[in-house]
Amino acid sequence: MDMTQALPQTEGALVGRVWRPGIGPSVVAVRGGDVVDITSREFATMRDVTEATAPADIAASAPGESFTSTDALFDNADETTRDTDKPHPLAPIDLQAIKASGVTFVTSLLERVIEEQARGDMSRAAALRTEIVDVIGADLSQLTPGSDEAMALKAVLQEKGVWSQYLEVGIGPDAEIFTKSQPMSAVGHGANVGIHPVSTWNNPEPEIVLVVRSDGTTVGATLGNDVNLRDVEGRSALLLGKAKDNNASASLGPFIRLYDGAFVPEDVATADLAMVVEGLDGFRLEGRSSMAEISRSPDKLVAATIGSHHQYPDGLVLYCGTMFAPTKDRDGEGKGFTHHEGDLVKIKTPALGALINRVTLSTKAAPWTFGTRALMQNLAGRNLL
Repeated sequence: MDMTQALPQTEGALVGRVWRPGIGPSVVAVRGGDVVDITSREFATMRDVTEATAPADIAASAPGESFTSTDALFDNADETTRDTDKPHPLAPIDLQAIKASGVTFVTSLLERVIEEQARGDMSRAAALRTEIVDVIGADLSQLTPGSDEAMALKAVLQEKGVWSQYLEVGIGPDAEIFTKSQPMSAVGHGANVGIHPVSTWNNPEPEIVLVVRSDGTTVGATLGNDVNLRDVEGRSALLLGKAKDNNASASLGPFIRLYDGAFVPEDVATADLAMVVEGLDGFRLEGRSSMAEISRSPDKLVAATIGSHHQYPDGLVLYCGTMFAPTKDRDGEGKGFTHHEGDLVKIKTPALGALINRVTLSTKAAPWTFGTRALMQNLAGRNLL
């Protein structure tokens, strides 16, 4: 697993979490090529950093110990080969809620409708794709969700009998916001990501993930893979939890880039993500996702998640959705794409770097055993609480 391109192409205010053998999870800042442990009573968790008034200042100036280099850290990132006696990256969040927004791009919207109509049967997807596009017959990217024009199209589609719960959240007034996973459950750069073994139709979802303070202020961003089971969700939207929330199904990293003047919300709103999947069978898939094509702005997605209607005292991260819905045939004509064990997934964008994970089954991924209580015990034992 080549980790050499994991850092952003430009320097910025980067913070993250690293497992230090004999110590435990540590809050770190990247300064030049050094990884600096800034864990203290004031910043015992990443939640403490992101809840601060000026998180970027903490990344730049909080006192700490330079204990390794970024090169050495990434060299030991691959979960399948890492030396457990050396530091390795963790997901860059801890106590924050892990939320996600869905159906925020037209391309993925149509694929969700196809999943629903196919009832999770991948073999029916190709024919349905042509039929549904012919029936809808509109460039949905030109519609503002919830607008009069969108509601007029809704009425037409309902008359034709093709209205869908995915069209409802794609062009209707309300965004889809759901809980992707639990605090402390996300995996980081170099870790294995998990696919539930019941699934035979699944895919990665490369996304920008916003880091949001408890007052609703977005303070930075990172990269994420919202691992998705298309067949499970296609059978019923009520199975969204099983499709989305499994062991090692949420990856984040490699670091959080904080807003600091050089990196601002507009950089997120216009970011282009590239993704490559490389299989042990020689299969290669490339794709992209452009935030400029999102149907609901990041600010609107955040407002739909947190506010007077719902509070998150430890803040949250929010997956913004993806326009990437792979249809390239892998295992035969008309069968589309699905993961194989051993697939290497690389998601990258210049401002945030690259998040790299290898695919396994959720039953084979490392069990999630270090939760909130374990974190509190660890910090208490280090006299940080």
